[in-house]
Amino acid sequence: MGVRKISEHYYSQKPTTAHDMHTVDEMLRGRKFTFVTDAGVFSKKGVDYGTKALIAAMELPERGEVLDVGCGYGPIGLAAASLIPEGKVTLVDINERAVQLARQNAQRNAMANVEVLQSDMLAEVLNRKFDAVLTNPPIRAGKETVHRIFEQAYEVLNPGGALWIVIQKKQGAPSAIAKLESLFAKVIEIGKDKGYRIIKAVK
Repeated sequence: MGVRKISEHYYSQKPTTAHDMHTVDEMLRGRKFTFVTDAGVFSKKGVDYGTKALIAAMELPERGEVLDVGCGYGPIGLAAASLIPEGKVTLVDINERAVQLARQNAQRNAMANVEVLQSDMLAEVLNRKFDAVLTNPPIRAGKETVHRIFEQAYEVLNPGGALWIVIQKKQGAPSAIAKLESLFAKVIEIGKDKGYRIIKAVK
């Protein structure tokens, strides 16, 4: 009997979980998307409630440069790209399987204004500037990782740019908000939905 690896999560760099591919259809911001998903990525059976709440709330500059951190198979970033056809959206994830899926899903949904990169947090884009950063942060990766994402998001945002996050109250929303308030000029709760809170932090 081999030792079963149970420490693997959707934020693993190279998932070894056996493939289990599915196609899911979702209506996001009035547009139908078809996503290919797989085992070893976040919320493989369909777009999760928190992500949908963030997508419903986010407001983006129409010619903006937008970053989706921890993109998974792409729902937030691709929904963003559909809202700002004259803008550009960069999707990043540490998980190479997620990155491959996000690229496939960009093609499948005919999104030309996107770029998908494999990146540990924001490492691959720290030399760039964005008008908005979007994330459903990887809570299970731990507070340190989530707070580092917030710090790096602050670094890459243009002045006046905003970080949009969704977080559950029971998953540490108060400490996340305290961290955001230590970094950003303005932190606003945009909405609450079934225990999820949508937060906008403006630089």
